[in-house]
Amino acid sequence: MRIFAGKWKRTPLPVIDLDGLRPTGNRIRETVFDWLTFLLGGYSGKRALDMFAGSGALGLEFASRGGTSVLIERDPQNARNLSDVCAKLKAGDDAVVRRGDSLTLTRSYPERSFDVVFIDPPFAAGLHQSALSAAARVLTDDGLIYLESPSEHEMPVPEDFAVLRSGSSGAVRYQLLARKASPLADLAKED
Repeated sequence: MRIFAGKWKRTPLPVIDLDGLRPTGNRIRETVFDWLTFLLGGYSGKRALDMFAGSGALGLEFASRGGTSVLIERDPQNARNLSDVCAKLKAGDDAVVRRGDSLTLTRSYPERSFDVVFIDPPFAAGLHQSALSAAARVLTDDGLIYLESPSEHEMPVPEDFAVLRSGSSGAVRYQLLARKASPLADLAKED
């Protein structure tokens, strides 16, 4: 697993063996970042929250492209692993790792703090709906939520959000959401 683009392009990301850790696949990440690049127009000045960091691939890819990221990781060993990766990259404030419960830590941020929120929890944990509620509070008015879920479950989208893009790959369904009041909602593609 590697970072695809930006200042840390081709940097390998070590993935530890951890129950429930399922790194976002390369093809999915490439697709999602193509979508984000189109919809955001660039990453400079943009902030991302990677609520369930895992391998760190989503948050670090965002930071590599010029944004800043907060990566939340519950597992102490994996949080140390991510902190070591950030130190090796000399990420500074561009990518910050916070250890703890993602829902609790997300509540610690002011409303409308992040332009992009990545939600990719362990599927068996049943955290998708709680994470969506927490993410909606910290998302900017024109922000985007990336949601990854099991492909066999139709994930209910909050009523004030629209699905801009969606896809599936194997056992994974992935979606990019925006507030219906956002101008980005006009860019929603029909399935």
